[in-house]
Amino acid sequence: MELGYWLGRGVEAFQEWARTYGEFAAHSATAVDEAACEVAFGELTARLRGSYPFFHPCYAGQMLKPPHPVAVAGYAAAMLVNSNNHALDGGPATSAMEEEVVEQLAVMAGFAVHLGHLTSSGTQANLEALFVARESRPGTGVAVSAEAHYTHARMCHLLGVPVFTVPVDARGRMDVGELDRLLSAGAVGTVVVTTGTTALGAVDPLHRIVPLARRYGVRVHADAAYGGFFRLLADEKAGGEIDDEADGEADGEQSPVAPETGAALRAIAQCDSVAIDPHKHGLQPYGCGAVLFGDPDVARFFRHDSPYTYFTSHRPHLGEISLECSRSGAAAAALWLTLKLLPLTPGGLGAVLAAGRRAAVRWAELISASPYLEPYQPPELDIVTYYPATPGSSPPRLSRVGVASKEVMHRGMNAKEDPVFLSVARVTAGGFTARHAGAVADGDDTHVLRSVLMKPESEPYLERLHQRVEQLAKESLPASRGCGR
Repeated sequence: MELGYWLGRGVEAFQEWARTYGEFAAHSATAVDEAACEVAFGELTARLRGSYPFFHPCYAGQMLKPPHPVAVAGYAAAMLVNSNNHALDGGPATSAMEEEVVEQLAVMAGFAVHLGHLTSSGTQANLEALFVARESRPGTGVAVSAEAHYTHARMCHLLGVPVFTVPVDARGRMDVGELDRLLSAGAVGTVVVTTGTTALGAVDPLHRIVPLARRYGVRVHADAAYGGFFRLLADEKAGGEIDDEADGEADGEQSPVAPETGAALRAIAQCDSVAIDPHKHGLQPYGCGAVLFGDPDVARFFRHDSPYTYFTSHRPHLGEISLECSRSGAAAAALWLTLKLLPLTPGGLGAVLAAGRRAAVRWAELISASPYLEPYQPPELDIVTYYPATPGSSPPRLSRVGVASKEVMHRGMNAKEDPVFLSVARVTAGGFTARHAGAVADGDDTHVLRSVLMKPESEPYLERLHQRVEQLAKESLPASRGCGR
């Protein structure tokens, strides 16, 4: 799509609507000098060139990519109105759009009934879920995995709720046996399960955790901020059974995720709450998260009064079921327009995720066959972890792995020609040796390379990306600096 054209259409539509209310004089206090604006805007665009190229497939680092042009056009068109979705007083049109997109997210999650709304971030979505968990199970703590996002510990500290950390297995997923032992002590009221950890993209075995938690009367919250949209790729294989112990890849024509991963993602429907971030795989600009609850009655925990809002309609206002007040209605409009054109189906938005997933699987294969790179663990979603290979047949030393990984990252991002942008993740010595038994643990932790292939453009670019990273890894070998093998 031609973004400039649709941005212009949005401005024209706003101006046409504005004229229906009659002419009025603009105030001189808001006037700006055109020449000064030219200079300032030129400085702005020049400074923005100091950003990393999140739009390009050579950027394979953090969970970053630009929003879809459709979302940009929708956001800009609604931003001119600048509605506030806290109350229908501030955003009657965009509040209705928010209700519609939240309904679509709930259907994707598998909720038969729901209460939910958009949020300004995944952190805020998780905070609201943990707030409801505290109110629902007062006096109890929250269990999170050792690989869960750090926001949960921070939010629990904010809420005054104790946190219990559950060890993970050799793939970075919550250890169900350890969770069972923890729940049996009776101090935990809520389990936070991550479907797509930030470092590894690991998916906790939610389909096993939910029945375990129910046995102990414990709530389950799914932090699906990153992996939630992969639910679109998690339909059961026709005529087949899910093997809960399977770790292999599923039939690519029927399901781009492994059977156990698919089973875990489908189990989101059985959770008490879920947080999901449309500003990640939902192609939205930042400022668009979402929280959903499976029991609409949790609205009682949000109930409050306001002497100056909620007067224009007897319909429920979004602010009455939210901890946030002011929220951009433009975020709802952008998501609404995006889902009109890329719906929440396997062939709609799911095709975008499938491209990144295929790229991750393919790159893992190339890394496994490379003499210069080693896989850290197989990708479960679209995050690939790996490290520079050890020269010769000697076992990897954690100190060397960390130095080489960071060197590859820095060499790549600072290259004057053909730069490539990667990231690193810190992993424990125990985590590394659990995956690579022969490694020499000469430190408490190390760093491995980490690439997030969330842009579908990564798929056709993959061979070039691999060759460039392989070249950087080769250059990081001691032999390339005259030190021998």
